[in-house]
Amino acid sequence: MTANAGMIDRALRVIVGLALVALALGFIPGVAPTVWGWIGVVPLLTGLIGYCPAYSILGVNTCGR
Repeated sequence: MTANAGMIDRALRVIVGLALVALALGFIPGVAPTVWGWIGVVPLLTGLIGYCPAYSILGVNTCGR
């Protein structure tokens, strides 16, 4: 499992993932918590690990190597 996500891609995934998890937990004022926010765990984990299974299937590599 080699890294296939670049630094900018990883940073954006972590930011989006954290925002969605915050939505699920009800930390965003004025917005009702929703179960759909838990989908943010996927981009959060792929951003932290640096590997995206969908990128492997599609043959995409945003890593600079």
